[in-house]
Amino acid sequence: MPGAPRTFLVNAIILKHMDYGEADRIVTIFSVERGKLRAIARGVRKIRSRKAGHLEPFMHARLFLSQGREWPIITQAQTTDSFDGLRNDLVKIGHASYVVELLERFSSEDGDNPALFHLLLETLNRLEDSEDLFQPTQYFELHMLDLQGFKPELIKCVRCSGVIQPADQFFSAELGGILCPKCGPLVSLSQSVSLEALKYLRHYQRSTYTEAKRAIINDKTRDEMGRLSRYYITFLLERRLNSPDFIKMVDHLRSLPTDQ
Repeated sequence: MPGAPRTFLVNAIILKHMDYGEADRIVTIFSVERGKLRAIARGVRKIRSRKAGHLEPFMHARLFLSQGREWPIITQAQTTDSFDGLRNDLVKIGHASYVVELLERFSSEDGDNPALFHLLLETLNRLEDSEDLFQPTQYFELHMLDLQGFKPELIKCVRCSGVIQPADQFFSAELGGILCPKCGPLVSLSQSVSLEALKYLRHYQRSTYTEAKRAIINDKTRDEMGRLSRYYITFLLERRLNSPDFIKMVDHLRSLPTDQ
Protein backbone atom coordinates (compact mmCIF):
# COMPACT_ATOMS: atom_id res chain seq x y z
CA MET A 1 0.00 0.00 0.00
CA PRO A 2 1.38 3.44 -0.88
CA GLY A 3 2.11 5.75 2.05
CA ALA A 4 0.37 9.05 2.72
CA PRO A 5 1.45 11.83 0.33
CA ARG A 6 4.36 13.90 1.59
CA THR A 7 2.84 17.14 0.26
CA PHE A 8 -0.79 18.21 0.19
CA LEU A 9 -3.03 21.22 -0.40
CA VAL A 10 -5.84 22.23 1.97
CA ASN A 11 -8.67 24.76 1.96
CA ALA A 12 -8.51 25.99 5.55
CA ILE A 13 -9.53 28.51 8.17
CA ILE A 14 -6.91 29.68 10.65
CA LEU A 15 -8.11 29.05 14.20
CA LYS A 16 -5.13 30.25 16.25
CA HIS A 17 -1.35 30.31 16.41
CA MET A 18 1.40 30.34 19.00
CA ASP A 19 5.05 31.33 18.81
CA TYR A 20 7.53 28.49 18.57
CA GLY A 21 11.30 28.80 18.71
CA GLU A 22 12.97 32.00 17.58
CA ALA A 23 11.02 32.73 14.39
CA ASP A 24 8.41 30.01 13.85
CA ARG A 25 4.76 29.58 14.76
CA ILE A 26 2.55 26.56 15.33
CA VAL A 27 -0.71 27.23 13.49
CA THR A 28 -3.96 25.42 14.28
CA ILE A 29 -6.21 25.21 11.23
CA PHE A 30 -9.53 23.62 10.28
CA SER A 31 -9.66 22.33 6.73
CA VAL A 32 -12.17 20.75 4.40
CA GLU A 33 -9.82 17.90 3.53
CA ARG A 34 -8.37 16.92 6.92
CA GLY A 35 -10.42 18.64 9.60
CA LYS A 36 -8.43 20.14 12.47
CA LEU A 37 -4.67 19.91 12.40
CA ARG A 38 -1.60 21.72 13.65
CA ALA A 39 1.18 22.78 11.30
CA ILE A 40 4.39 24.71 11.67
CA ALA A 41 5.12 27.91 9.76
CA ARG A 42 8.90 28.27 9.50
CA GLY A 43 10.36 31.77 9.80
CA VAL A 44 6.93 33.39 9.78
CA ARG A 45 7.84 35.87 12.52
CA LYS A 46 10.68 37.34 10.47
CA ILE A 47 9.97 40.79 9.01
CA ARG A 48 10.40 39.60 5.43
CA SER A 49 8.16 36.54 5.74
CA ARG A 50 5.65 36.32 2.89
CA LYS A 51 3.43 33.84 4.70
CA ALA A 52 2.76 35.85 7.88
CA GLY A 53 -0.07 37.96 6.45
CA HIS A 54 -1.96 34.86 5.32
CA LEU A 55 -1.89 33.02 8.66
CA GLU A 56 -3.79 35.28 11.05
CA PRO A 57 -6.82 34.00 13.04
CA PHE A 58 -10.15 33.81 11.13
CA MET A 59 -8.46 33.99 7.71
CA HIS A 60 -9.67 31.64 5.00
CA ALA A 61 -6.66 30.46 3.00
CA ARG A 62 -5.28 27.81 0.67
CA LEU A 63 -2.25 26.19 2.25
CA PHE A 64 0.37 23.96 0.67
CA LEU A 65 1.96 21.68 3.28
CA SER A 66 4.81 19.21 3.42
CA GLN A 67 4.74 16.41 5.98
CA GLY A 68 7.43 17.02 8.59
CA ARG A 69 8.77 14.76 11.31
CA GLU A 70 6.39 16.07 14.00
CA TRP A 71 3.97 18.48 12.27
CA PRO A 72 3.16 19.33 8.66
CA ILE A 73 5.13 22.35 7.46
CA ILE A 74 3.33 25.22 5.74
CA THR A 75 5.39 25.94 2.65
CA GLN A 76 2.98 28.26 0.81
CA ALA A 77 -0.11 30.24 1.82
CA GLN A 78 -2.60 32.24 -0.21
CA THR A 79 -5.50 34.17 1.33
CA THR A 80 -8.96 33.39 -0.03
CA ASP A 81 -10.81 35.77 2.31
CA SER A 82 -9.16 37.90 4.99
CA PHE A 83 -12.46 38.95 6.63
CA ASP A 84 -11.17 42.48 7.13
CA GLY A 85 -14.65 43.76 8.00
CA LEU A 86 -14.74 41.29 10.86
CA ARG A 87 -11.16 41.63 12.08
CA ASN A 88 -11.37 45.45 12.20
CA ASP A 89 -14.35 45.44 14.57
CA LEU A 90 -13.60 44.57 18.20
CA VAL A 91 -17.14 43.36 18.92
CA LYS A 92 -17.13 41.07 15.88
CA ILE A 93 -13.67 39.82 16.82
CA GLY A 94 -15.12 38.75 20.17
CA HIS A 95 -17.94 36.74 18.59
CA ALA A 96 -15.63 35.23 15.96
CA SER A 97 -13.22 34.24 18.76
CA TYR A 98 -16.08 32.53 20.57
CA VAL A 99 -17.16 30.60 17.48
CA VAL A 100 -13.59 29.53 16.70
CA GLU A 101 -12.91 28.57 20.31
CA LEU A 102 -16.08 26.46 20.37
CA LEU A 103 -15.08 24.59 17.23
CA GLU A 104 -11.51 24.12 18.44
CA ARG A 105 -12.65 22.69 21.79
CA PHE A 106 -15.27 20.36 20.31
CA SER A 107 -13.15 18.96 17.46
CA SER A 108 -10.18 16.63 17.51
CA GLU A 109 -7.44 15.86 15.01
CA ASP A 110 -9.05 12.68 13.72
CA GLY A 111 -10.31 13.34 10.20
CA ASP A 112 -12.32 15.61 7.97
CA ASN A 113 -15.71 17.17 8.69
CA PRO A 114 -16.74 19.20 5.61
CA ALA A 115 -20.15 20.12 7.04
CA LEU A 116 -18.53 21.65 10.11
CA PHE A 117 -15.99 23.52 7.97
CA HIS A 118 -18.74 25.06 5.85
CA LEU A 119 -20.77 25.96 8.95
CA LEU A 120 -17.73 27.79 10.33
CA LEU A 121 -17.02 29.57 7.05
CA GLU A 122 -20.66 30.61 6.66
CA THR A 123 -20.74 31.86 10.26
CA LEU A 124 -17.64 34.04 9.78
CA ASN A 125 -19.27 35.52 6.67
CA ARG A 126 -22.48 36.16 8.60
CA LEU A 127 -20.63 37.80 11.48
CA GLU A 128 -18.80 40.06 9.04
CA ASP A 129 -22.00 41.09 7.24
CA SER A 130 -24.39 41.32 10.21
CA GLU A 131 -25.12 44.01 12.76
CA ASP A 132 -27.10 41.54 14.85
CA LEU A 133 -24.39 39.12 16.04
CA PHE A 134 -26.72 37.06 18.23
CA GLN A 135 -28.28 35.34 15.22
CA PRO A 136 -25.16 33.81 13.59
CA THR A 137 -23.63 32.97 16.98
CA GLN A 138 -26.70 31.19 18.37
CA TYR A 139 -27.25 29.34 15.10
CA PHE A 140 -23.64 28.17 15.06
CA GLU A 141 -23.86 26.89 18.65
CA LEU A 142 -26.87 24.67 18.01
CA HIS A 143 -25.79 23.32 14.65
CA MET A 144 -22.19 22.72 15.73
CA LEU A 145 -23.50 20.67 18.67
CA ASP A 146 -25.64 18.67 16.25
CA LEU A 147 -22.72 17.96 13.89
CA GLN A 148 -20.50 16.89 16.78
CA GLY A 149 -23.07 14.49 18.25
CA PHE A 150 -24.30 16.61 21.16
CA LYS A 151 -27.65 17.77 19.80
CA PRO A 152 -29.87 18.67 22.78
CA GLU A 153 -33.28 17.01 22.93
CA LEU A 154 -35.91 19.76 22.76
CA ILE A 155 -39.07 17.83 21.76
CA LYS A 156 -39.68 15.29 24.51
CA CYS A 157 -38.75 14.94 28.18
CA VAL A 158 -35.38 13.22 28.50
CA ARG A 159 -36.47 11.55 31.74
CA CYS A 160 -40.00 10.26 31.10
CA SER A 161 -40.11 10.58 27.27
CA GLY A 162 -43.35 12.54 27.47
CA VAL A 163 -44.08 15.02 24.70
CA ILE A 164 -43.35 18.56 25.86
CA GLN A 165 -46.48 20.66 26.25
CA PRO A 166 -46.76 24.45 25.64
CA ALA A 167 -45.62 25.56 29.10
CA ASP A 168 -42.45 26.53 30.93
CA GLN A 169 -40.04 23.58 31.27
CA PHE A 170 -36.61 22.62 32.62
CA PHE A 171 -33.29 21.73 30.99
CA SER A 172 -30.68 19.25 32.19
CA ALA A 173 -27.15 19.44 30.78
CA GLU A 174 -26.32 16.06 32.30
CA LEU A 175 -29.27 14.34 30.61
CA GLY A 176 -28.87 16.39 27.43
CA GLY A 177 -32.23 18.03 27.00
CA ILE A 178 -35.62 19.24 28.14
CA LEU A 179 -37.43 18.03 31.25
CA CYS A 180 -41.17 18.35 31.78
CA PRO A 181 -42.52 20.27 34.82
CA LYS A 182 -42.97 16.99 36.74
CA CYS A 183 -39.46 15.65 36.10
CA GLY A 184 -37.53 18.92 36.24
CA PRO A 185 -37.60 19.41 40.03
CA LEU A 186 -36.42 15.81 40.49
CA VAL A 187 -33.17 16.29 38.55
CA SER A 188 -30.32 18.09 40.28
CA LEU A 189 -28.83 21.20 38.63
CA SER A 190 -31.65 21.43 36.08
CA GLN A 191 -32.34 24.95 34.79
CA SER A 192 -35.74 26.52 34.22
CA VAL A 193 -36.70 27.23 30.58
CA SER A 194 -39.45 29.59 29.54
CA LEU A 195 -41.87 28.60 26.81
CA GLU A 196 -40.64 31.53 24.71
CA ALA A 197 -36.95 30.50 24.90
CA LEU A 198 -37.74 26.86 24.13
CA LYS A 199 -39.82 27.87 21.11
CA TYR A 200 -36.94 29.82 19.56
CA LEU A 201 -34.30 27.23 20.46
CA ARG A 202 -36.39 24.67 18.56
CA HIS A 203 -36.79 27.10 15.67
CA TYR A 204 -33.03 27.68 15.39
CA GLN A 205 -32.30 23.98 15.72
CA ARG A 206 -34.59 22.78 12.91
CA SER A 207 -34.41 25.74 10.49
CA THR A 208 -32.09 26.98 7.81
CA TYR A 209 -30.24 30.17 8.74
CA THR A 210 -32.43 32.21 6.40
CA GLU A 211 -35.52 30.94 8.20
CA ALA A 212 -34.01 31.27 11.68
CA LYS A 213 -32.98 34.90 11.34
CA ARG A 214 -36.52 35.98 10.46
CA ALA A 215 -37.54 35.40 14.09
CA ILE A 216 -37.89 38.57 16.16
CA ILE A 217 -36.66 37.69 19.65
CA ASN A 218 -36.70 40.13 22.56
CA ASP A 219 -33.57 40.79 24.63
CA LYS A 220 -34.81 38.87 27.68
CA THR A 221 -35.40 35.71 25.63
CA ARG A 222 -32.06 36.10 23.85
CA ASP A 223 -30.28 36.31 27.20
CA GLU A 224 -32.06 33.17 28.37
CA MET A 225 -31.20 31.26 25.20
CA GLY A 226 -27.56 32.28 25.54
CA ARG A 227 -27.49 31.31 29.22
CA LEU A 228 -28.86 27.84 28.49
CA SER A 229 -26.41 27.28 25.65
CA ARG A 230 -23.44 28.28 27.83
CA TYR A 231 -24.70 26.06 30.65
CA TYR A 232 -24.87 23.05 28.34
CA ILE A 233 -21.57 23.77 26.59
CA THR A 234 -19.71 24.32 29.87
CA PHE A 235 -21.00 20.98 31.16
CA LEU A 236 -19.92 19.14 28.01
CA LEU A 237 -16.44 20.68 27.97
CA GLU A 238 -16.03 20.49 31.76
CA ARG A 239 -14.53 23.97 31.65
CA ARG A 240 -15.43 27.56 30.86
CA LEU A 241 -14.45 29.17 27.59
CA ASN A 242 -12.22 32.25 27.49
CA SER A 243 -13.92 34.29 24.76
CA PRO A 244 -17.23 35.08 26.56
CA ASP A 245 -15.26 37.10 29.14
CA PHE A 246 -13.64 39.06 26.30
CA ILE A 247 -17.07 39.79 24.80
CA LYS A 248 -18.31 41.04 28.19
CA MET A 249 -15.26 43.28 28.56
CA VAL A 250 -15.82 44.81 25.10
CA ASP A 251 -19.53 45.34 25.82
CA HIS A 252 -18.61 47.07 29.09
CA LEU A 253 -16.11 49.36 27.38
CA ARG A 254 -18.69 50.31 24.75
CA SER A 255 -21.18 51.22 27.47
CA LEU A 256 -18.81 53.71 29.13
CA PRO A 257 -19.50 57.40 28.42
CA THR A 258 -17.15 59.01 25.94
CA ASP A 259 -15.38 62.30 26.59
CA GLN A 260 -17.09 65.33 25.19
